Amino acid sequence: MTIAGTDSGGGAGIAADLRTFAACRVHGCLAVCAVTVQNSVGVTGVHPIPAETVAAQITVVAADIGLQAAKTGMLASVEIIEAVAGACDGASIGAGRATPLVIDPVAASMHGDPLLASEALDALRDELFPRATLVTPNLDEVRLLVGTDVHDRAGQYTAAKALHALGPRFVLVKGGHLREDVDVCVDVLYDGDEFTELPGPRFDTGDTHGGGDTMAAAITSRLAHGDAVPDAVAFAKRYLVEAVRHSYPLGAGHGPVSSLWRISDEPV
Repeated sequence: MTIAGTDSGGGAGIAADLRTFAACRVHGCLAVCAVTVQNSVGVTGVHPIPAETVAAQITVVAADIGLQAAKTGMLASVEIIEAVAGACDGASIGAGRATPLVIDPVAASMHGDPLLASEALDALRDELFPRATLVTPNLDEVRLLVGTDVHDRAGQYTAAKALHALGPRFVLVKGGHLREDVDVCVDVLYDGDEFTELPGPRFDTGDTHGGGDTMAAAITSRLAHGDAVPDAVAFAKRYLVEAVRHSYPLGAGHGPVSSLWRISDEPV
């Protein structure tokens, strides 16, 4: 299940999650948290769904269909975060429970438009991080969550430790915004004891809209298949490399990464 917001341009959010779920051979369920008004250039409106409606979507799907893994994306408000936490508890979703939970702490769009109310950052840290099997922040989100500006690999390690102290089982500090290495993009996975670096090629493209959603959704898909977290993350890194390689222009701004590479007849 994806617990997130919509993107009217189809590049990120629930649209990206469901494409990725399908390409990774899992059935995708959804709980809509907010409707955004956006295109390839930016976000011009955010309209949260009532918190009780968000929670109800999770509860009814878990009770009938059942869930093997879940992820969050844009959650929009304190009330929604608290409702999601309560619904996840009721459905046995979260670290140490039947269903693993991936938290993608979406706080702003790639254009810099805010997607999470500032007071909701505390709720995200306090309510959802301790329930998380894995959190997957980019470097902008790291700065908002723990106040750390990451400029190099050592900074990724420091940030991972600070984030892990907030309660998640695993932390993945993504390196897409780090320009220390010109030709490589390195993500860092931390389990509280060991660090694992996941390098991949860096592509000269601005068409990376939805990349964070796509990676978190790919991880969630493999967790639903029963993979351990390190294996799911390694799969998702490989998956995202190809999604960025096959990204495409759309509109006047940033185009999306493509999950369709995995179901295309085009050779990879």
